[in-house]
Amino acid sequence: MSATDLNAKFARQAWLRALERTAGIEREPGVVWPIELDRLAAKHGSASAIEDRERRLSYVDLSRLAQRYARWGLAQGLTRGDVVCLYMPNCVDYLAVWAGLNRIGVIVALVNSQLVGAALLHCVAIVAPKRFIVAAELAAAVSDIRLRLPADLRVTVLGASSHDFAPLEPELARAAPDPLSEADCPVPELGSTALYIYTSGTTGLPKAARVSHHRVLQWSHWFAGMLDTQPTDRMYDCLPLYHSVGGVVATGATLLGGGSVVLRKRFSASDFWRDVREEGCTLFQYIGELCRYLVNAAPQPDEQQHSLRVACGNGLRPEVWLPFQQRFRVPRVLEYYASTEGTFSLYNCEGEPGAIGRIPPFLAARMPVALLRFDVDAGQPKRNADGFCERCEPDEIGEAVGLIAGEDAGHGGRFEGYADPDASSRKVLRRVFAPDDAWYRTGDLMRRDARGFYYFVDRVGETYRWKGENVSTAEVLSTLTALPGVLEGVVYGVAVPGADGRAGMAALVVGPSFDLAGFRSAVAAALPPYARPVFLRILEALEATGTFKPKKQTLIEAGFDPAGSADPLYVDDGRRQAYVRIDGELYDRIRNGTLRL
Repeated sequence: MSATDLNAKFARQAWLRALERTAGIEREPGVVWPIELDRLAAKHGSASAIEDRERRLSYVDLSRLAQRYARWGLAQGLTRGDVVCLYMPNCVDYLAVWAGLNRIGVIVALVNSQLVGAALLHCVAIVAPKRFIVAAELAAAVSDIRLRLPADLRVTVLGASSHDFAPLEPELARAAPDPLSEADCPVPELGSTALYIYTSGTTGLPKAARVSHHRVLQWSHWFAGMLDTQPTDRMYDCLPLYHSVGGVVATGATLLGGGSVVLRKRFSASDFWRDVREEGCTLFQYIGELCRYLVNAAPQPDEQQHSLRVACGNGLRPEVWLPFQQRFRVPRVLEYYASTEGTFSLYNCEGEPGAIGRIPPFLAARMPVALLRFDVDAGQPKRNADGFCERCEPDEIGEAVGLIAGEDAGHGGRFEGYADPDASSRKVLRRVFAPDDAWYRTGDLMRRDARGFYYFVDRVGETYRWKGENVSTAEVLSTLTALPGVLEGVVYGVAVPGADGRAGMAALVVGPSFDLAGFRSAVAAALPPYARPVFLRILEALEATGTFKPKKQTLIEAGFDPAGSADPLYVDDGRRQAYVRIDGELYDRIRNGTLRL
């Protein structure tokens, strides 16, 4: 059997397993994740469920700890629909907290453990919590905003802390580890909200996306089917538990298969392969940037001596995919496209390098997705003379949208929205193909080839126009990071006085082998003139969110002004045929138009 046939067979099996596993969710409306956890405890008992460097919890341990948190919540007077903020780093208690509180109908807001100050205060305020559970190591950050928190918000600390917040352990110890009966507390409905999971906030303050009990189970069962998780599996999870991928997908899929979740608080490129080998991990949940870091790292003795069978994740760029898979001998990569609040997802079960997924023909009606012709200047899908949108042709770039369930004979996906109703309404596009339809806007530009594979192109708003042409920041970045000496970076457009559109600028982290002149020559050979970066900024490091997405808004605001940064800044001087360091005089020439760009 050829490699193509083998990939096709694997894809069919993965889809069928996922469909089979998720088909039973609605047949058991009384089974939400905490109830599923009790079932798993009865089935797998003392087997390791989740472990970090300090502790290991068996399935029974995890279930009992969740039950303690459920009874603790009832003793605190928490009731169905109340919100509790959870502000903790990765640890074995994390899943038990939200599972236990979910059992009594409490919504748990998974707050980014890296946030401080105004951003932390914002995330708390937008969900109006009744309680705030904080890890001792993060108590100082909460203490800093304490006077701006609501006076009636009780802060409870897990672990030894020098701050005078109420300690959680004594209260938790008094809670029995026994399952709640229906008489003690009814099981929440599948469609009710279980979690608030925040968007990453790469260009603004985060939004709190609603995640229902149904969605938690859907994600967990779907990926258990896609990955075919088994009791022999061990998932290496160094992604933050406050995010949907690290906190629900990686953990839920593994536990449903009877495997073990190996938690790490953070990713380390230098320790990764040794850690994976020593822990006997068979699964790895990635974000594309992690794979880039590994490819850019120096060779390690353990990098091929591992037991990984699948690396699963999203954002693996084409220029990283094959070097990652081939260098480290990773048997299979399962790349997918999804968002916490989205109505659809795509899966590349065939292992097609660079593609984010496809929809099999037998699921096309169940998962309606469209690419809409897009007006970059207006920032909106184009409308025809009748006021409706138009579908893209193969390989034409457009915005991806997904039909919202209930708008067309029940087909489409659920859109559960955000805590902020206005933010929810801005994600819905109406009158797309019919007067009464409604589609979820992803904000992502994609293209689909003739075989049905989808490819990510850029985020809406990050594509810019220069010299009358549309420039994709993602496609330019893909080219730049494949060049010698370029380790990572971001690309964006910056305004130049007197110029039409925005000029391209690249902020790059480079290695010792980076050569500026050679870089310019390589860029000229690889990109058309309008797509070549006009400005360069050389960084020591690239600041990123907790989910490894680069924070580019500060860089955009700083522009190319040398007075605003100690980083070396360059402009492509066409007359000299070279990138030239920007000083105050050259900056003034760019601003007044005497340097032609």
